[in-house]
Amino acid sequence: MEKIFNIRFIRFGIVGVFGTLIDFGVTWICKEQLKINKYLANTSGFICAVCSNYCLNRLWTFASTDNRIILQFSKFLVVSLIGLAINNLLLYLFVKNTKHNFYLLKLIVTGIVVFWNYFANLIYTFH
Repeated sequence: MEKIFNIRFIRFGIVGVFGTLIDFGVTWICKEQLKINKYLANTSGFICAVCSNYCLNRLWTFASTDNRIILQFSKFLVVSLIGLAINNLLLYLFVKNTKHNFYLLKLIVTGIVVFWNYFANLIYTFH
């Protein structure tokens, strides 16, 4: 059981890195190139990453065979939206209270939220 947990967590981490690249890329394009508000840009990046992460986690991390894909994606989306709320709240607080780079703070916040996402998806979405 511990080996399965470790493999899943590693796979979840790899999917997360891929999702983070999507998240940061879309956020950067929206914020820097399209001049969209940084929190809306952050949300846009997060949503794009959620869609790719669901597919990869369903197929590879958790190897789900549940035919109720819409229900499962809905659960994944709920977990992700709570993660987004935590992400934006922490990002707002860090940006407001520090003078650090937005993207450095976003990376730190992403590292914090990954634990919420993994355990909530393990217990709730892909149980």
